[in-house]
Amino acid sequence: MPPTNPPPLALHYRSNTLFIIATVAIGLFTDLFLYGLIVPVLPFMLRNRLSIPEPEIQSYVSNLLAAYAGASVLSSVPAGWIADRTTSRQAPFLSGLAALLAATVMLAFGRSIGVLFAARVLQGVSAAVVWTIGLAMIMDTVGPANLGKVVGSVFSFISVGELMAPVIGGVLYEKTGYSGVFGVAAGVLGLDFVMRLLVVEKKTAAKYDASLAVSDGGDEDRGAGPRGDDAGDRDEEAPTENDALLPNKNENSRYKINSPPNRLTRTLPILLCFRNPRLLVGFSLAFVQASLLAVFDATIPTEASSLFGFASLDAGLLFIALDIPYLILGPVAGWAVDQYGTKFASVLGFGYLVPTLILLRLPSDHPLSGGSNVVLYCALLALNGVGLAVIGSPSVVETSYVVQEYDRANPGLFGANGPYAQLYGFNSLFFCAGLTVGPVVAGALRDGIGYGNMNLVFAIVSGLTAIASLFVIGGKLQGNFRLWRKGRVN
Repeated sequence: MPPTNPPPLALHYRSNTLFIIATVAIGLFTDLFLYGLIVPVLPFMLRNRLSIPEPEIQSYVSNLLAAYAGASVLSSVPAGWIADRTTSRQAPFLSGLAALLAATVMLAFGRSIGVLFAARVLQGVSAAVVWTIGLAMIMDTVGPANLGKVVGSVFSFISVGELMAPVIGGVLYEKTGYSGVFGVAAGVLGLDFVMRLLVVEKKTAAKYDASLAVSDGGDEDRGAGPRGDDAGDRDEEAPTENDALLPNKNENSRYKINSPPNRLTRTLPILLCFRNPRLLVGFSLAFVQASLLAVFDATIPTEASSLFGFASLDAGLLFIALDIPYLILGPVAGWAVDQYGTKFASVLGFGYLVPTLILLRLPSDHPLSGGSNVVLYCALLALNGVGLAVIGSPSVVETSYVVQEYDRANPGLFGANGPYAQLYGFNSLFFCAGLTVGPVVAGALRDGIGYGNMNLVFAIVSGLTAIASLFVIGGKLQGNFRLWRKGRVN
């Protein structure tokens, strides 16, 4: 039955696919922007406002970054569970913004280390809600067939929030102090609030106008997973006369759940999908990706200070070298995931990062004269930015495909809203676990074995991730290689 109340004002514009994606992108941008805005400011805030001794600053910086991520880890799964049981995703989306507002106020006026840690915890709770609900809204809007392209584009945009924020934070702190930093934060929060308040989800809009339920490349494509993800498995055997009658029998049986759910899996049915190694390795991609991002956040300001004597402004400007390739190549990498599958992007991206991470030791081990050392460090950061762009979307696309196959093979198991908010809750959990572990391990390794050896350790982790992707992600290796050689993936 159609609703008796009149439709929301400007319904067609507010439920437009592009507006929904833009709203989610701004929400994720705001989260990462406010997360990164104080990255170059933290060492100086701890030194000047709280009088923390110089030898302890790196440890406090790493722990403050980890507090944010740790809170996200604990909040991600509950956020997904709640989102899959609410009629609208907008209400929890707004609640995440309220937590972010409270955290920003505490950071602006806090005068003790306890208040700063509490603020970072609130930021982490907000991030869990925003990432879980936001990715579920994108999935609801564009469907899995276009997920890689959309996620790659969104991630390339929001990378500005994470990587440009330290630049902006350093400039503002240098020129205006704390008032400028948190004034910009308030402006970004205001824009985010207006867009979240205006957005109308597709399923809500469809109650007033059925034509709004289907977006371009969206709902009608829900039957097709990301191209290439499982193409190797589907093409392994030549078709038989029985395949025409039962085309999906073998494929569905791989994802069919025959064991009855217990109390835990009835509450979180997504746990039944964890028997699939592709899902677990897909989550591990998010963990390693976030760890690598956090390494740069936690160590670039302190390394720049000790190596070049940079203040917050100069240290923040170094992040531009990471921003530009990430921003340009993110959509291209997402398109490649949709076209060639997750195996190609994850093996290439994590494998490529092995030498580029190792090369970061050059400026400290072999210093050059004049400003050449700074130029070399920026060039190496840019090379790493290319790798970070490539690994941006494989995790989300791979895990979405696997869970979608379980959803298709087990109708009704995941409830009316499907399993996607729960999925992105776990994805956020693994991502934020990486943000927790990354800065703590990076800080300890940098203090213990030096900056160059620290990057060597993370290069080894990246190499192991590439190997795991080669044999697990995106289906069987033999089938994928044969399809790439033919120039097709589906």
